[in-house]
Amino acid sequence: MSDIYTRNAWFDRLFATEGLIWMGQNTNHLPPHPEVLAALHNSVAATEFSAYAPPLGFESLRSAIVADIGVAGVTAMVTDGGVNALATLCRARCRPGTTFVTTDPSWKWPCQFAEQMGSEVIQIPIWNPDCHYRLTPDALAAAVDDSTALIYLVDPNNPLGIHYSREELQAFIDIARRHNALLIHDCTYRDFAPEHVAALGLDSEQVVMSVSFSKWLGLAGLRVGALVAAPALLAELAPYNGGVLGASVPAQRAAEAGLKVKGEWMTTLLAADKRNKARIAEAVSAVPGLSLPVYPSGGNFLVIDVTGADIRPEALVECYLQQGIQIRHGGYHTATFGDRFIKVSTTVPAEWAEKFAALLPEMVAQAAQLQQFRQPF
Repeated sequence: MSDIYTRNAWFDRLFATEGLIWMGQNTNHLPPHPEVLAALHNSVAATEFSAYAPPLGFESLRSAIVADIGVAGVTAMVTDGGVNALATLCRARCRPGTTFVTTDPSWKWPCQFAEQMGSEVIQIPIWNPDCHYRLTPDALAAAVDDSTALIYLVDPNNPLGIHYSREELQAFIDIARRHNALLIHDCTYRDFAPEHVAALGLDSEQVVMSVSFSKWLGLAGLRVGALVAAPALLAELAPYNGGVLGASVPAQRAAEAGLKVKGEWMTTLLAADKRNKARIAEAVSAVPGLSLPVYPSGGNFLVIDVTGADIRPEALVECYLQQGIQIRHGGYHTATFGDRFIKVSTTVPAEWAEKFAALLPEMVAQAAQLQQFRQPF
């Protein structure tokens, strides 16, 4: 693993690459809704950025977030992206002598936050067709004990895209309750999963929820998300938020505008996502050795297993980057299973997905010959 300065310079070069096709960060690159753009423009024109926002977020946005989730008796704290909500939870609950339990693969950053606070991170392997690439109650029960502070469940899972039923979530909650652990339900991708269930609606004492506006609304660079919990629990957790001066004012205005047009917007977004997934799946099926472990994915991405093609995921990423397409290799998510897959984002313009799909056979052939590749992350 290279140092932070090398990685930062790498992403800085990517960001400065004119016309780069971003298909590796699950970000949404469809043209924004006009109401969202108008909210941003109006906020900047009014120079609202000159003042700090309320520490928990604007009351109107906090109410809109709770209404969108549809769970009664809870409240929201707006954060600098969903990741800051997760960092807040780790600062609040993780200590030496505690454990932080999640899956493998999972989203890597909360694991690092927990380790920084002194917790032992326990990752339960789920890259296995025998368990249908999902966490089971039995596996979770075997990993959790009275030292467990947090159970971290990304649902839908990033990167696999599986999502959980009401019965599974209730079983996970029961395990958390037995050991007085807090279940974090990371619902960053909930809007892409059919009939997604909010665990917070099943138990607001043992569950907290994190959400993001990066994926469905395309506000990744603006950094806005939320932590949602019962009022007393949120009051306990809020002092651990590093963003004590409030989240970005223009970002909050854009987020609230997005919630107002969400029904209309999601119709457009989900149609594009479904179309792009189908095109990529078609291309994968035509290349020997490639497969889709989970299809359709409950997130705005697909995992492509490359083990049958006898290529390195990093090599395939490098070949695509030479064509102006950024995708992500599995090592970003998991050291154990990272050599098995790449991940491709699907909330992108149709021409991006088409270019990725059309190039796939050639890129796999090139990757089989590639011995060196630049991957400082």
